[in-house]
Parts: sequence; structure tokens; C-alpha cells
Amino acid sequence: MSLRIGSTAPDFTAETTQGTLHFHEWIGDGWCILFSHPKDFTPVCTTELGYMAKLKPEFDKRDTNIIGLSVDPVDNHQAWSKDIEETQGAAPNYPMIGDDRLEVAKLYDMLPEDLEGNAEGRTPADNATVRSVFIIGPDKKVKAMLTYPMTSGRNFDEVLRLLDSIQLTAAHTLATPVNWRPGEDLIIPPSVSDEEARQKYPQGFTTLKPYLRTVKSPV
Repeated sequence: MSLRIGSTAPDFTAETTQGTLHFHEWIGDGWCILFSHPKDFTPVCTTELGYMAKLKPEFDKRDTNIIGLSVDPVDNHQAWSKDIEETQGAAPNYPMIGDDRLEVAKLYDMLPEDLEGNAEGRTPADNATVRSVFIIGPDKKVKAMLTYPMTSGRNFDEVLRLLDSIQLTAAHTLATPVNWRPGEDLIIPPSVSDEEARQKYPQGFTTLKPYLRTVKSPV
């Protein structure tokens, strides 16, 4: 299946480093970051997994579960975890899905649905497209997707910033401008009339153009 923003995130049951997991049930009423890797014991992903472990408390504050996936069995993940802790100063403190049968990678449109075989004998280059980030909301809908090449480390500070934007705009009828950071001014969407905006934001707003109006952050 093709996944797009607004699609329902496919549900699945999988073995992880923290036991058997039923994905939608595990997400519960919170948010989720699913981030995938083409193979265990790969250099760039090693740095990412360690950094994500350090950043996990920030996601916890935002009621967001994080979960990794790699196209290898769980036993390999556990061995890799020792290398990650040794080199990055933190081991994964979140579940890592063992996707050695490529089932989740196919469900999430990262590998072709008709691809045959399993992870055995496959190289990172074979799985290069399994390198995505999915932000999933409490309604189990995909809110954002990011895909990176193997040679470029992902910016998980940006993923956190993007999550802040999505959570804020989900709670308020607002949008975030370029390079927005929490606490900065926001944009009133064109779907909100000036009259509605005056009611919503009695403190006032700034009109730069009829379609570009800014307002102080409500939070």
C-alpha cells in the first residue's frame, strides 16, 4: 500500500527488543515516532540510535513513544545495542522491531510489496529505502514522513521541532512559519476569517498581507 500524510498507519504485531508488540495497542492514546534502519551494525545508524536514546526524555514529555526498526532479527539488535552504548554513550532505551521477514518495511511502503525473501543475505544497499521517520498521531494517522539516504545522518532535533509544530497546530487553528521554534509567532490560516481571528485572538494579530497574518503563541 502507498502511505501518505493522512493515511492510517498500518497496524502489525512484531517481535521487539522489549517483547512482542501490537503496534496500535502500544501507541495507545499518545503519539509515536517510528524510525527505520536498513541493517544492523551500520555506522550512521549507530550514531542515530544512540542520540535518540539521549533524546527520549524530550519525547516522553510530549506523550510520544519512540520505536526503531531494523531489517534484522532481534538477537542482532541486542548485540548491536552494546556497540551503540560503547561508542555513543547510550544504548537504545526504546523497543527495536526485528523485521527480518521484511513485513513491516513492506507495510510502510519502504520496500516493494511483492519483494520475495527475507533479510538473510541482503545488504544495507539492498535496503537503502528502509530509512524513514514516521510521526503518527493518537488517531493512528500518519502526520509526517521523512526519508533519508544512508550517507546522511538524520536530524532528530528537527524531528522533535516538527513534532512540536504538529502537536501545537493539532490543538489550535494555527500554522507554523519557516524555521519556527516553540514560543515564536504563529500564522493564522486563510481558512480563518478576520472576524473569527478577532474572536479567537482578542490580544490582536498582525496582517502583513490578507493571506499572511501572524499572532503571538497561545502557549
